[in-house]
Amino acid sequence: MELLEQISENLQNGFDEKVAALTKDAVEKQIHPKEILQNGLIAGMNVVSKKFKNHDIFLPDVLLAARAMNSAMEVLKPLLIKEGIPIRGKVVIGSVKDDLHDIGKNLVAILLKGAGFEVIDLGNDVPAEKFISTAMEENAHVIGMSALLTTTMPVMKKVVDLAKDEGLYGRVRIIVGGAPVSKEYALEIGADAYSYDGANAVETVESFFPVNS
Repeated sequence: MELLEQISENLQNGFDEKVAALTKDAVEKQIHPKEILQNGLIAGMNVVSKKFKNHDIFLPDVLLAARAMNSAMEVLKPLLIKEGIPIRGKVVIGSVKDDLHDIGKNLVAILLKGAGFEVIDLGNDVPAEKFISTAMEENAHVIGMSALLTTTMPVMKKVVDLAKDEGLYGRVRIIVGGAPVSKEYALEIGADAYSYDGANAVETVESFFPVNS
């Protein structure tokens, strides 16, 4: 367990090479890949997410931790696939059509990956149809949309309406966020949830899944 704590601590500090080396060491010591993922990497990212939410650390610190997480996942991913270990869930995420802002969306994607979710990031300026077609192709569990302009917010309603047309509504959860977006707007358009920042987005997505999923 001490080795997993070292992985967690070094990840929190953003030491990517050290985290990769410790992850390889843990594999060589025959610690189960799922245990390394849950008790080393995700445990570390959970601390990072909490500190970011409390403003104890800032965006550059989160990006460094994410880089460390990615370095370890390069080691672990083939083993997790081989073991057939399921991901917590699959999330399609993007900034809506005509909205080129993506810093907040990128942060949400990083934190979701750190929490053990598979993230399909569509980038920015994403048409409503693309959210739906990707969710269907990937058998996604969640669609996450971001908007920073009031003029692009209607695209979110279009995605909800398309989800209803395609029979996805209720099966794929829809979460929305961004500066002009509100909980009231999410309810108005029929989205499942509104999130006000990256850490809250992770908490919200986690709430969609059973504790032991």
